[in-house]
Amino acid sequence: MANTNSTPMLWIDPVEQLNDPQRQAFLDKGFDIRMGDSLDIDDEAFTSAEIVVVRLSNCATALKELQLKLVSLGSPAQVITRVARDLFELGIEAVRQGALTAVPSEQLGPAEWRHIVDTNVAEPKTDTSAFVFADPISRNLLALAERVARVDVTVLLTGPTGAGKEVLSRILHDASPRFDGPFVAFNCAAMPENLVEDMLFGHEKGSFTGASKIQQGLFEQAQGGTIFLDEIGEMSYSMQAKLLRILQERTVVRIGGQKSIALDIRVIAATNRNLKQAIAEHRFREDLYFRLSAFKLSLPPLSERPLDILPLAEQFVALQNTSSHPTTISDAAQQRLISYPWPGNVRELQNVIVRAMVLSNQRSIDIEHLLFDDLHVNDEFSAPPEQYMPQGDRARNWTQGSPYYSAARSSMAQGDGRRDAFAARSNTVMAPENGRSVLDHAVQQSECQAIMEALEMSRSRDEAAEKLGISPRTLRHKLQKLREQGITVTRAYAR
Repeated sequence: MANTNSTPMLWIDPVEQLNDPQRQAFLDKGFDIRMGDSLDIDDEAFTSAEIVVVRLSNCATALKELQLKLVSLGSPAQVITRVARDLFELGIEAVRQGALTAVPSEQLGPAEWRHIVDTNVAEPKTDTSAFVFADPISRNLLALAERVARVDVTVLLTGPTGAGKEVLSRILHDASPRFDGPFVAFNCAAMPENLVEDMLFGHEKGSFTGASKIQQGLFEQAQGGTIFLDEIGEMSYSMQAKLLRILQERTVVRIGGQKSIALDIRVIAATNRNLKQAIAEHRFREDLYFRLSAFKLSLPPLSERPLDILPLAEQFVALQNTSSHPTTISDAAQQRLISYPWPGNVRELQNVIVRAMVLSNQRSIDIEHLLFDDLHVNDEFSAPPEQYMPQGDRARNWTQGSPYYSAARSSMAQGDGRRDAFAARSNTVMAPENGRSVLDHAVQQSECQAIMEALEMSRSRDEAAEKLGISPRTLRHKLQKLREQGITVTRAYAR
């Protein structure tokens, strides 16, 4: 009998069905599974399911038909697609079209499925949903990553903040022979050094006050799979030496322990820093750098892969849309998205779309709904703003068959002149009391209203910032600007 707390799951597979032992194993992991070989099953199966798993063979047609059926039945079920490992691009296309995630069809382990559902449904991660490779540069990077994934080498990912390094690390894992093993991600800059060591290496019982039991570290937890070390450039010099020893010997010793534990893991590291410069400044070990960079993949900023911008924007719109009606992006808004330099890359694009969905009430997004971050943070991989659009051969190499080509081409062809013309048109209608354009004034009012509503619905400024899709620091900056403009803001919020 099914557990009353189990997750209702509808499993659609035209190729093969789960056998009784497999269904029981899923039941033991908290899944109440109903099965079918097509969409031609009782409507109640769709309306009662929280998750629908569908197998795709060679195209995304079945996904589109499933999505239409769920909408027609008013079902809130989320869709996970199963795709053969040699059809990886089909999985990417499925996620672009609204699937929660794509899982290799060979992956049938109930424990792994429990992890997939808990990660993507209970606590969705925005970065792992951003599987968009529409630009030729992105497609070349994807093809190279899939080739690297098949070889069990350590990989170093470099690129600016928010460009999607964790997304690429997940692709490297999913396309590798370790795809059915665990994927463990760790941010090396997230906590003090002593906690970093404990998290990575684990500890023995009684090794320090409060160590009441044996705790496996993340290296052990990644056995048979992949460990992703994000922001490796922020790791302390002393921790770098300990990491180097692990990479050299492929063993780990828990804190307070004596026994060396053999590791069967793949290591992927990522940084937004220039590690060669850090080596010259004696902030990063040269020997560790060469250990980590057995193969190096560089992610370009979003401004250098402009054909990804609109597909990403549409995907973020779909993720944020809670209504039954699709939200569109106007032509003017599309051109503004393409022409913006995106110093914050994919993460900033998502924040802009979240704010636009709030301001547009999940209806058509127009140019006045686009509020961009005013803090331009540069790192070693960020291109100067004037270089954000492709030039010369790069511009001519854009795929003219792309549905986004026409919108992007006008921005490329006219460059700064188009933006200057837009500014001139905006300045023809002025607000007489302060010299600001009507559009600027409307945008300011919309932003102010969104901020005030978020504050009223939140218990703290940090919670309000999360709802607005911006950082607490950016919100504090905006609140201070509102106070300077004479708008009443509670001092507790304006700190």
